[in-house]
Amino acid sequence: MKKNATGVVGAVRKIAEPLAEELGYVLWDVEYVKVGSDMYLRITIDSEEGITLDDCEKMHRAIDPLLDETDPIQDAYHLEISSPGVERELKEDWQICACTDWDVEVRLYAPLFGAKSHLGVLEGLDEAGNVLVRVKEDAEPLAFPRSAIAMLKTRYQFD
Repeated sequence: MKKNATGVVGAVRKIAEPLAEELGYVLWDVEYVKVGSDMYLRITIDSEEGITLDDCEKMHRAIDPLLDETDPIQDAYHLEISSPGVERELKEDWQICACTDWDVEVRLYAPLFGAKSHLGVLEGLDEAGNVLVRVKEDAEPLAFPRSAIAMLKTRYQFD
């Protein structure tokens, strides 16, 4: 039976998450995407010390035989292991909480608070699950409903 991209991501996540933890990493994201005519399985890992090329190679060597053994993907694909980098997309609540006080960009499906894009400092989540972003210093944070957000990502700021 052929799995769709969502099924592949879920199956790979079940394999990758405990392995990443065992190696001292946090599994940041798993994507299964088509680029041109090729399929790519992208596994993104992180750690408090940051991720080096050696860390990516270590994770690659550890997960490759497990993927071959469990065979969650029947078609040919390229395996990529990487770090989320300084500009990272925040998809999960735990990622938002981990990046509190970081500079972020919020892109919306439709204008809210006068624009479709806002830059500011991530304040976390409120009780209702809205993403809180302080767009002006000394101002109250704006609450963005998750359903309104097309993309939330951290931004690297030059000092």
